[in-house]
Amino acid sequence: MIFQCGEFALDSDRMELTEKGVSVPIEPQVFELLKYLIEHRDRVVGRDELFETIWRGRIVSDSALSSRIKAARMVLGDSGARQEWIKTIHGRGFRWVKPVEIISATEPAVGYSASTKGFAGPPVQDIRYCRTPDGVRIAYVTTGEGPVIVKAANWMSHLEFDLESSVWRHWIAALSRRHRLVRYDERCNGLSDRDVKDLSFDAMVSDLESVVDALDVDRFVLFGISQGCAVSVEYAVRHPERVSHLILYGGFVKGWRFGSTVEVGQRIAMSSLIRTGWGQDNSAFRQLFTSRFIPGGSKEQMDWFNELQRQSVSPAIAGDLHDVFGTIDVGHRLAQVTTPTLVLHARYDCEIPLESGRAFATGIPGARFITLESQNHILCDTEPAFARFVQEVTRFIAD
Repeated sequence: MIFQCGEFALDSDRMELTEKGVSVPIEPQVFELLKYLIEHRDRVVGRDELFETIWRGRIVSDSALSSRIKAARMVLGDSGARQEWIKTIHGRGFRWVKPVEIISATEPAVGYSASTKGFAGPPVQDIRYCRTPDGVRIAYVTTGEGPVIVKAANWMSHLEFDLESSVWRHWIAALSRRHRLVRYDERCNGLSDRDVKDLSFDAMVSDLESVVDALDVDRFVLFGISQGCAVSVEYAVRHPERVSHLILYGGFVKGWRFGSTVEVGQRIAMSSLIRTGWGQDNSAFRQLFTSRFIPGGSKEQMDWFNELQRQSVSPAIAGDLHDVFGTIDVGHRLAQVTTPTLVLHARYDCEIPLESGRAFATGIPGARFITLESQNHILCDTEPAFARFVQEVTRFIAD
């Protein structure tokens, strides 16, 4: 059964919530809560009834239910003050208040496409170019509407290929739901100029500065992944007046050159493998890196990531960039960050260890640190860790 509520569609058979045809990350308990309230929208649902239904009679605190109600409202863009979707009836329970249209499971909900797992075609993106001070053309795109989130570039990106892939598609969709998401390909990657000599860290920061300067925006949320975290920190220190919120996921303060002798030796060997193996038709060499980035990914996701490595950047440049990442060090900049900061990291990240993320949270004044239960460096759409990531980011931006 599909319940259509405005721009949202809740599919009870597929256990999926979509907004405008785009799949919405949601924790299983929150989904069950929404489903039950919608199914019993003709009456007030009591707290004891929800405890019995959602927690199967297990003893939990009232705060557990309150947190799930808050999460459900947040997913819908509601709040405890507005209560436009879920109304609190004090002393009695909760009631669903929005009109609901029931659609047969054989009929598609508005914008729903089963073949794309909740996506009715990829989000529309407008590709543009800007130039850096050293003349490099940087490709950037925007998707969605609302307050601006600028995502700093990460290793191996391709603006068009990412939008189609099962590796990045859900990230783009989730961050574009209520925001104008700006992404760009760093120099030598994707649709940006590839014949470039300067691959330094300062050049990476300059690329971000050039993209922001090309936008008609005064303040924005800055989001970094992997080495994009260090780039984002440097930008936030240089331009604190531009950044309203700083979000760092899966990053490192110091590159691999600052690690142990064993790690340095392994990384040097990896650079050689990148240069010699990535260009081959046989994906065995690229699979080595895929298994570090998404060890819990499906075969489809691993195949996409294998191909992304070849589509996004040449083997020689990939090796050079890997070497540059090893020299990054923003440890001396952390205490200078004045922007409200959220740091997230997967507990069992196979590419960048948890301690690397904790170093950001320890060094940045007032930073909040969230550990996500995953082994993937790039979170997959089906794992609860990604739903938690989206909820924490949404809550942080709203505060």
